[in-house]
Order: sequence, then C-alpha cells, then structure tokens
Amino acid sequence: MNSDYTPIDLQLNPEIKDNRYNVSKSHVELQPLDDGGFENDDFSDEDFDGDLLLIGDVKNSNNNGSGIPGAVFNLATSIIGAGIMALPATMKVLGLGLGFVLIILMGILSEISVELLIRFSVLCKASSYGDVVQSALGRPARILSEICIIINNAGVLVVYLIIMGDVMSGSLHHMGVFDQWLGYGFWDHRRLVILVTVVVFLAPLCFLEKIDSLSLTSAASVALAVVFVLVCCVVALIKLVEGKVDTPRMGPDFGSKKAILDLLVVIPIMTNAYVCHFNVQPIYNELEGRSPQKMNRVGRITTVLCVAVYASTAISGYLLFGKDTESDVLTNFDKDLGIRFSSILNYIVRVGYIFHLVLVFPVIHFSLRQTVDSLVFDGSGPLLENRKRSLALTVVLLALIYMGSTMIPNIWVAFKFTGATTAVSLGFIFPSLIALRLNKQGESLTPREKFLSWFMLIMASAVSIVGSSWEHLQHQ
Repeated sequence: MNSDYTPIDLQLNPEIKDNRYNVSKSHVELQPLDDGGFENDDFSDEDFDGDLLLIGDVKNSNNNGSGIPGAVFNLATSIIGAGIMALPATMKVLGLGLGFVLIILMGILSEISVELLIRFSVLCKASSYGDVVQSALGRPARILSEICIIINNAGVLVVYLIIMGDVMSGSLHHMGVFDQWLGYGFWDHRRLVILVTVVVFLAPLCFLEKIDSLSLTSAASVALAVVFVLVCCVVALIKLVEGKVDTPRMGPDFGSKKAILDLLVVIPIMTNAYVCHFNVQPIYNELEGRSPQKMNRVGRITTVLCVAVYASTAISGYLLFGKDTESDVLTNFDKDLGIRFSSILNYIVRVGYIFHLVLVFPVIHFSLRQTVDSLVFDGSGPLLENRKRSLALTVVLLALIYMGSTMIPNIWVAFKFTGATTAVSLGFIFPSLIALRLNKQGESLTPREKFLSWFMLIMASAVSIVGSSWEHLQHQ
C-alpha cells in the first residue's frame, strides 16, 4: 500500500533514556514524509525545553479543554471541602498566631509538592497519579498510592454525607434545618435525607464522565464557600466592634496533657485540608494549551485563594465562638449569634455550605472512580470509552459511600485517620519520593528543591507516626 506517511514509534528511545521509565506499551503516530519531517531526527530532552506532553497529548494537543479559571475552580473545589469546618477548632488549639502561620506554611508546602508532581509527571509522560508513582517507585508503590486515594476520597465523601445529614435532619447535639423549618417529621430520619440527597442531587453530577464538565459547578461551589467566609467575617467584625468577642489566645496551651495531645491532632487535620494531588493530572490533561508552566500558574492561584479562604474562616470562626468552638464549626450556627438577623444568617451559612458540599462531591468522586477503575480494570481500556463500566462503577461507589455514611457516627474519627495516613502520603510523601528518586534523570533538582523534598518527607512521616499514635497516647 502506497502512502505518504510512515509510522514513528513513540516509545522512549532506550539509548537516550536508559530504559528508566519501563514503558510497557508502544504508541504509534503517522508522520508526514516531507522536508520538514522528523523521520530521521534524534530527539533529546533539551529539544522540548521541559514542556513534554503527557501520554495522550500527542493527538489533539490543542483541544478545546478547560481554561485557567475552570482549572482553578476544579482544583480549588478539590481542596475546599468539609476540612474547612475543622479549621476554627484548630485555631482554638493552636492560638491565632501559630494557627495563622501554619495555614500559610501548609499551603506553600502543598503548592511546592504539586509543582514537583506536575514536573515529574510530564517528564515520565504520566497521565495519572498512579502512573508517575509507578515510573519512579515501581508497580507495588503504584498499587499502594491508588489504595491511599481510594481510602482518602471515599472517607472524605462519607464525611460529606454525614455532615449533610446532620445539618439538615439534626443530630444529638443540635437541631436540623428541617426541624427548625417544618417541625418534627419523617425528615428527622438522617438515612432517608442522605439517600434522597444522593439519588436526586449527587448521582446526576457523578455520572458526568469528564472533570471539565464540572467547571461551572466547581465555580458555584467556590462562590458558596466564599459566601460562608464573608458571613463569618462580617459577623465576627460586628461582634468585635460591639465588644462582644472574648480576647483570643495567640499561642497554644501547654497547661495540661489533653491540651498537648490536642496539638498532635490538629497537624494531620491541617495537612488533610490541602490535599488535592489525586486530581492534578486529570485537571492538567483537560487544560487548554496545557504546559507545566500553565499548570503551575493554576496551582499558585488556587493556593492563594485557598489560603485566604482558610485563614479567614479559621480566624473569624474562632473569634465568633471562642472556647465554645466545636470540632465542626457548622454546628455552632444553630444558636443565636448575638446580632440582628441571626436566624437568617444561620440558615444562609448552613444551607449554603450544604450546597457547596453537594457541588464538591462529584469532583472528589471523579478521581475515586478513575482510581478504582485503574486498580480493578487495569488493561481494559480507558474508562471514557466504556460508558456501561463507568455507570456501573458510579452506582456501586455511591451505594458503598452511602452505606458508610449510615454506619460511621463520628466524622472526626475519619478526619484524624485520613489526615495522619492517606492525606500526608498523597500530599507529601509520594511527591517527595518521586522527586528524589527521579532526580538527575532528565530533570535535576536544585539544592533548595532537594532540601524541601527531604523536609516534606521527614515532616509528613513524623505527622503520620504521631497522628496514628494519638488514640494510644490519649488513653495512657
């Protein structure tokens, strides 16, 4: 057959790359045979100026994907979830000064780890979190990372459903919104409220097959989070001006064993608050005109936005409720705030944040579904090409998450566990190991980057050990 095209093997040249990436599948592209062709040219890393495309980017690399605003909203939605409700309580433990510093520090470290992940994902031509882990650390490490993603994301989604049920139908500690609106009735059954929420609101969004399809809902979720923050800040400012705010503590309390042990809990919760790394590659893959530099800009904008939201929420929430700040600050909003229109503001805060969680849920579910598919159906082809498999996975995962929400009574057990184990692993341990392992293999780390990688690795390991030992220490 005569043709003006010749196949070019896109598998990495073993003489150039030293076979260090263990590429298991070859990919073929047809290349025109003309004077401007590349048929006989040799490639090197320098020819790409560091802007290598991920697997799957060779075709339609200029596709109409998500712009920077959409990518920022999706990444911010991956970060700002139920964890924001715990931050005022961390301020109660740490004090305003140390708490504010740690919120900024954890945001900066998280952004550095995201940039390292992007950089080495592109170098390895990895299209998912598990791909880059396997390229650097091998197949067993990939399986471990995917198990971490599944546990982390499933745990977070269970927490979301529990919060939705508690806020709308009430719990032992506070009245639900439906009780205050309608009095007691069948809506007091938390399991029924959660089931209706899953079927009517969450399932239609979770059936979407591309994360870019969630850009508008992500933007709306960020807007609702901002409304929550603004209401908290305005109420706190009014009470501060009226002299109704107790003098806050600026540093941690070392006066008792319980206070010291509480310090061990808040660090895992802080690390849990910024984990979004499992969604970095899917968001990058659908970024219009994608490049590492463009994705880094997305990450930095997102970090600034999230630090501002987190710091504002933590400070205003602690100023509002002081020593009475609960682990889930949302439950504090069923009481009189001591200002005009208190009940209206309470409803705005609670109902608005429930809608925020509804819109965040499908973004976290997206990466959960992709990871389960990669782990269980490895080699069966992309999930996007098999709609039946995608629908079946979505139904099964939603059913399991719903069952988990009906069996786990306390969201903070889940937060402490995931924060001390899967969250620090995904956010800091794996990215640091990837960077250190692939150092000098096509992309050298600077001395500063190497120091930060070691620092994050040691810090995350210490947080994991201390956080996992908290229950044991508490009962000694």
